[in-house]
Amino acid sequence: MFTNRREFVSASIGACLALPVASSKSIGAEMAPIPIIDTHQHLWDLIEFKPPWLGDADPRIAAKHDMADYLAETAGLNLVKAIYMEVDVAPEHQILEADYVLGLIQSGKTPTVAAVISGRPNSASFPEVMGRYRNNPLIKGVRQVLHAPTAEKGLCLEPQFVKSVQLLGDMGKSFDLCMRPTELADGATLAEKCPETRFILDHCGNADPKAWQSKTKQSSEPIHSVDQWKKDLETIAKRPNVVCKISGIVARAPADWTSSDLAPAVNFCLDQFGPNRVMFGGDWPVCKLGASFAQWVNALKEIVDGRPMVDQKKLFHDNARALYGLG
Repeated sequence: MFTNRREFVSASIGACLALPVASSKSIGAEMAPIPIIDTHQHLWDLIEFKPPWLGDADPRIAAKHDMADYLAETAGLNLVKAIYMEVDVAPEHQILEADYVLGLIQSGKTPTVAAVISGRPNSASFPEVMGRYRNNPLIKGVRQVLHAPTAEKGLCLEPQFVKSVQLLGDMGKSFDLCMRPTELADGATLAEKCPETRFILDHCGNADPKAWQSKTKQSSEPIHSVDQWKKDLETIAKRPNVVCKISGIVARAPADWTSSDLAPAVNFCLDQFGPNRVMFGGDWPVCKLGASFAQWVNALKEIVDGRPMVDQKKLFHDNARALYGLG
C-alpha cells in the first residue's frame, strides 16, 4: 500500500521503466501466445442495473452482456486477467455497481481481479463516497465519461473536479480520461494540475479512424481533424503522469475496416507515449460496433508485429500488471 500520492505515481511509472529491454523477438516468444490483461472490461447483465444510455444504444450492444458472455468471447486468446471498467450507470447506482463487481472479484471464479469504478468528481459528496474505497486495494481508480451529453465542455477543469482528482492521487487511485477528442487539451491541463495523480487516457484519446481516410472513402464526417488530434495528443503525452490505453478505436472504424485503417492512430499513440506508458483494453462489448474481441486483438497484433516482442508484451500484459500492481 502506498503511503502518499507521490510514492504511488513514482512506483507505478518506475515499475514499467524497470521492465526488461530486448531489441528483437525471440523464436520461443513468437511461438508462445502473449498473455493478455484486459484493462477495459465492461459487463451489464441488466438485472443488477441497466445503464441509462443503453436505452438508445445500438442493438448489438444493448442486450445482456454478462461474465459468461465475456468468457465465451475471449476464449482461446490467453486472457489471464481483466480489470472491470465502470459502465456509466446512473449516479444512484454507482455504489451498487461497485459492490457488484467487488463480489465478482472476491469470488475468485473469474479473470476479473480489480476495478475502476464510477464517480462524479465535481460533486461535493465525492470525498465521502470515495472514502468507502480508500483502503480497498481492489478498487484501482475512478472514471466519469466526459463525452456524455451530460458532461459540459470544461467540466474537468472546474475547481471541485480538480480538487477531487487530486484527492484520488492522495488515495493512491487513478483517474480515467474518457473525453471528446477535441477536448484533449483540457485533459492535459487537468493532468498538469494534478501531478501526483495517475491518469489513463482511454481509447487512444477517442481517435476516429475515419479522419485518416480520404474524403471519397469517408462513410461519415470524422469527429476531429488529424492535425488537431495529433497536436493535442502530443501535448497530453508530455505529461509523465498520463498512460494511454490502446482501446476503443475499432468501435468507430468503417464497416469494411482493416488493420491499416486503425494503424495510423494506434502507432501515433504508441510512439508518443512510448513502450512503458501504453496498455491494451478490449472495450467489450462496445467493440462489437466494429469487431469481435478476437478481431480487435488480432488487428492490434498485426499493427504492432514489427515492434520488439518485449514492447508487445508490455502493451498486452506487463505494463498493466505493473501499473495496477497486479503481481
